[in-house]
Amino acid sequence: MSMQQPRLPEQAPSAADVRGIIAKRDLVVDLIRTACVVLVVFVHVTMVGVGVGADGITVTSPLQELDWYVAATWIGQVMPLFFVVGGFASAVGWRSTVARGGGARDYVATRLVRLFRPAVPLFAVLAVGLGAATALGTPPDLLAEVAFGIGSPLWFLAAYGITQCCVPVMVRLHERAPWSTLAVLLVVAAGVDGVRLATGAAEVGLLNLGPVWLFAQQLGFLWADGWFARRSRILLVTVAVAVYAAMVPLTSVGLWAPDMLQDLNPPMLPLALLAIAQACLVQLVHAPLTRLMRTRAAQATVFLLGRDGMTIYLWHLPLFIALNGIALLLGLGFPTPGGTTWWATRPIALVVVLAAALAVARALRSFDRPLPRLAPGTDRPAWPVLALAVVCTIGPAFAVMQLHLSFPVAAVGAVLVPVGVHLLTRTHPTPV
Repeated sequence: MSMQQPRLPEQAPSAADVRGIIAKRDLVVDLIRTACVVLVVFVHVTMVGVGVGADGITVTSPLQELDWYVAATWIGQVMPLFFVVGGFASAVGWRSTVARGGGARDYVATRLVRLFRPAVPLFAVLAVGLGAATALGTPPDLLAEVAFGIGSPLWFLAAYGITQCCVPVMVRLHERAPWSTLAVLLVVAAGVDGVRLATGAAEVGLLNLGPVWLFAQQLGFLWADGWFARRSRILLVTVAVAVYAAMVPLTSVGLWAPDMLQDLNPPMLPLALLAIAQACLVQLVHAPLTRLMRTRAAQATVFLLGRDGMTIYLWHLPLFIALNGIALLLGLGFPTPGGTTWWATRPIALVVVLAAALAVARALRSFDRPLPRLAPGTDRPAWPVLALAVVCTIGPAFAVMQLHLSFPVAAVGAVLVPVGVHLLTRTHPTPV
């Protein structure tokens, strides 16, 4: 019989500790992660244009009506880069877990709690809101359209959750055969797309949630190893140009869409290629970005937005739609979507949405705390419990991605996600 040793209380880091932590981090990773979240918010703010006219309320997508929109998605589609950055953080996190004596269950539980705790209040609010709207007799078509928009970012929870569960295995494959692993993932992604296109079964494309995003994650492992930093600028430019050149015929023959947002759900091969180009381009500007992140202003901005990045990402669309609804109820004037005034107000809209999201994040800070490290003599849940927790957390997000958001789906998520998070936070004594 073993006795559990009391865990020492954690002390708040001092200013010197914080400076030491900052000095050891690659702050460019934090900058890119934060910039990706802000860019996603800005894209959504410019894709939803609410207008009020003689025909009533209209909703359009001014951004997608621009002539250069499709070309811009080759740069502005940052989700591949987000998974590359996630791969960097995952490699560092896994190695830290191993260094302190943890293993796969410790890593998976810790990462999933950090990912899904902020989703607990979101699913609860969505369930209550959609239930109330249904009870009040909101037209089903309007409610379905609004719910679809609110739920569209939740695919990320499912995709990123899957990649996090695979990190322990994928890191080992990376350490043993990095290039073979990348090649196999790329071939599998192309094969899945081939079957989907040949059969016309869109559901087949869901299989690419694995290889496409795992491929981007593996590139992040290379980044963490310093592989990109050791390459010459000429090689990085050559690879990025070659990848973009290869994507031109790939997206011009009808197999894949030239619009990188259309290639997102389900994820397709061009996004894996885009991850290569984006990783090379980021390394090209790594030095000036590093200098930027040495400034207090940049560090403060990244700290302010980055610490609540997941909450901002999850809540920005519900808040944006709610703010537009409040403006309609108050009878405020709406500029014509796509007009000069409308575009001039987009930065203001971005700031307002970010401020609202930060206020929500501050109110829900208790839901975004990381899982404490294991106390001596304890371990994470056993594999069967962990597997059940994975289904409870990732399952509702996957259902939203496949079935779209609705009251039943939100209600199921409001029950299962907290259950999954609770299971992940449980510990048990280590067998002697």
